[in-house]
Amino acid sequence: MKTDVRTTVIRVKLSEMAESVALVRENLPDSVDSFAGMGLLKDGIYKRMEYAIENVYDICAILNADLHLGVPGGDAEILENLMQHGVISSDMGDSLRKMKGFRNIVVHRYGRIDDAIAFTILQAHLDDFAAFREEIEQFLGSAGA
Repeated sequence: MKTDVRTTVIRVKLSEMAESVALVRENLPDSVDSFAGMGLLKDGIYKRMEYAIENVYDICAILNADLHLGVPGGDAEILENLMQHGVISSDMGDSLRKMKGFRNIVVHRYGRIDDAIAFTILQAHLDDFAAFREEIEQFLGSAGA
């Protein structure tokens, strides 16, 4: 694949994503009851997760464009393009779809966010961001970027 990928922009976004995830990890309490009672700080956690997920999807869009993988009709097609061309694994594609679903719930606040479910998701999936970073760095290294 061509190496005229905007690696600097991608790495800045990876750093921003990692910073947000680190802040969430530092402030996420050990129990759902504590999480539910956090008030404004809980909203900050949700906002940082939204920001981290947006960085992930920005990176995917940049890679799709820079690698000339086609004009996608939406985020789902970007993920498909990246998986088909070996940029991300299919397991990562599945994780990114779930991230997007969580982001949509946080952003649009469909009904009210169920803090217990959100807390469980956060505990179970914060490491997905590190796995994403690893796959992207591996790709950038293999592409000579």
